[in-house]
Amino acid sequence: MQKNVFLGLGSNLGGREAYLEKAIEQLNADVEINVLARSQILQTEPVGDLSLPLFLNMAIEVETSLTPRALLAVCLDIELANGRKRDEKWASRTLDIDILFFGELIIDEEGLTVPHPEVANRRFALEPLAEIAAMYVNPVNKEPVWAMLQRL
Repeated sequence: MQKNVFLGLGSNLGGREAYLEKAIEQLNADVEINVLARSQILQTEPVGDLSLPLFLNMAIEVETSLTPRALLAVCLDIELANGRKRDEKWASRTLDIDILFFGELIIDEEGLTVPHPEVANRRFALEPLAEIAAMYVNPVNKEPVWAMLQRL
């Protein structure tokens, strides 16, 4: 069964835009993932350590028959293939791919929480998401994306 999923992409090292574009290509190359929509790329401030380089962020909508856990594995593999290092929580990164929403599912398991637990607090995720899915309703707090963004 196909599910519509929203992913947040970010990069603040190296060829930031190239990493985002490559991630979209790699996701779309998977036979079980079809990229449906993409936001513009926004430049944003880092979270945590403000001395880090600025990020480029965007959101995409994909359709997939993968399970949430399988999609997470694909995303982690793509991050790794693009030089992602996971040394510390707020470190700079070549590529970050977060599952923001997976259809209407609510998942809270070891290593996988959907919707993303911080999505309602992150302008860098909500701004690009509002561009492609302003009316999408968060299954946890029952608020549309545009309302969560307006509250920030």
